[in-house]
Amino acid sequence: MGYHHLAVDDIEPTPDRPSIQRSISDAVGLEKAAVNVYEVAPGEDIPLAYHYHDDQEELFYVLSGTLAVETPEKTYEVSEDEVFVVEPDSPQRAHNPESATESVTTLVVGAPAVDDVHPYDPE
Repeated sequence: MGYHHLAVDDIEPTPDRPSIQRSISDAVGLEKAAVNVYEVAPGEDIPLAYHYHDDQEELFYVLSGTLAVETPEKTYEVSEDEVFVVEPDSPQRAHNPESATESVTTLVVGAPAVDDVHPYDPE
């Protein structure tokens, strides 16, 4: 059996990201799911690029603020205590618009924990 108990604020942010990313899965050694908390200031993105995954499903649970998720069809506004789910092969870019007046904090879960990301060009 294995258990982990930690404070998210004690997790060092991942370097070279467009927003603050704290990897819970890395901190506790999860192998089957990628679990991260993001703190996204106005004008910042969560992902490194507009992208899609071959196999990974993603779930964005907004803890505070309002997250914008751009898709080829429209941009969704996901408010506090709401969830946005992205199925495989579905392009998205999660961000906090420059016009926002507050930061967004969101819990993001991706499963399986695979590196199957591909850039998406909306043009």
